[in-house]
Amino acid sequence: MLAIATKIGESLLLILAVLVFNFVLVYIAPGSVIDALSAGSLGDASEAQIEAVRERLGLDKSFFGQLFMYLGNVLQGDFGYSPIGNRPVVEMIAPRIFPTLLLAFSALTFAVTIGIAIGTAAARRPDSFLSSGLTVFALIGFAMPVFWTGILLILVFGVWLDWLPVAGMNDLRMSSRAGFFERAVDTAEHLILPTVSLGVIFLATYARLARASMMEVLQSDYIRTARAKGLHESKVLFKHGLRNGIIPIITVLGLEFGILLSGAILVETVFAWPGLGRLAFEAVLNRDTNVLLAILTMVSVTVILANLLTDIVYRLVDPRIRTGGRA
Repeated sequence: MLAIATKIGESLLLILAVLVFNFVLVYIAPGSVIDALSAGSLGDASEAQIEAVRERLGLDKSFFGQLFMYLGNVLQGDFGYSPIGNRPVVEMIAPRIFPTLLLAFSALTFAVTIGIAIGTAAARRPDSFLSSGLTVFALIGFAMPVFWTGILLILVFGVWLDWLPVAGMNDLRMSSRAGFFERAVDTAEHLILPTVSLGVIFLATYARLARASMMEVLQSDYIRTARAKGLHESKVLFKHGLRNGIIPIITVLGLEFGILLSGAILVETVFAWPGLGRLAFEAVLNRDTNVLLAILTMVSVTVILANLLTDIVYRLVDPRIRTGGRA
């Protein structure tokens, strides 16, 4: 428990450091939301009106003044106001959280389950065609950018075969009287292509990692002992082998969660998925600092919490961590 409490304390300090780092990055970036407004809604405004907007947004303060104001607001759950969206940032972000989490966890579930299954099957027969094919698939998966994969999936399954929808989260033609089940099925159909596009590169990673890890585990003494006792192969594989074989996957999963979320930004843009990634892209184009900072903060905190959860799960899965290295 002490180790977990220490990790939680370290995570809180890391969150504070990340908040400051994100603010510095956005602060030193060229341009500001005032420039975007001057090219749009404030195009005919006087200098006094522009200065009033700058003061209302707190942009007239010094660097440290803006930083402390930002940190104080975030600690109160206030991410400020978006002059581009003309409403509080929280109202802009709240509807986008669920679509992004749905896409991220769908891609993660797809990659982990299928990757472990393929890698475990290949580890049982390391000289088989499946094992060799996995190597080729992994190389292809690593080499394909998620946006290119998304475009390819759109062309094949959306344009040529016309099997699946290629944009949005729901069919705009769906009746407002449609029931929950009908809407859920429609969302699932829209989710397939973005999930595969985002998950395929991680699928290749986890499949290769599962194969290498399980090959090592299946050669261990305790696996030979379990087989010598006459245990069924499936019990040996899943109860004794897989529990130790997935430990490296759990570690990598936590480390790559940030990459998963960054990949979601590209995938959401390609598929017009109404999540945080697409909103972040629009915020960068419009120099909407408050929206961008809020998204960076949420993503950073999510990644830190994911790593903390990974460390806790790691300790639960591997008893050697709990006993200080004693098997």
